Amino acid sequence: MNGIRLKDLPSFIRATELNFMIHFVLEAIDKAHEASAIICNTFDALEHDVLEALSTMYPPIHPISPLQFLLDQYSQNHLNSIGSSIWKEETECLSWLDSKQPNSIVFINFGSITVMTAQQLIEFAWGLANSNHTFLWIIRPDLIVGDLAILLPDFVSETKERSL
Repeated sequence: MNGIRLKDLPSFIRATELNFMIHFVLEAIDKAHEASAIICNTFDALEHDVLEALSTMYPPIHPISPLQFLLDQYSQNHLNSIGSSIWKEETECLSWLDSKQPNSIVFINFGSITVMTAQQLIEFAWGLANSNHTFLWIIRPDLIVGDLAILLPDFVSETKERSL
């Protein structure tokens, strides 16, 4: 855990002075010792070293993601009643994904709090295009700071056979 830097933290926590979110996180960390277990929205293969370090300081830690791997364990009616996304789900990608070979798609999703500049989006997009990999990229409308996330027509044209 010594390798975690301020810039590795989400922007709503990243601060040099104490703010509401830092107080909230510090209180949660303090109370975590009282818990019988901790559930983390991650998976071991992604953050093994961090989970291992935390397990020496806290009660048992259970990584529960990616939640998609648990879908076959619950009925569709039960899943529909839960609804955990704040964004409208777009399921048309599922048939496209089903048409691809297993483990052949690069999946990109910056989550619900990450933001970037238009220049960063363009740079990332061209890096992705130049990778020549087939991909599924989830782009929120509010991904760009102060603007709508719109990809350049050249990028869309260059990657149309490899993306959805």
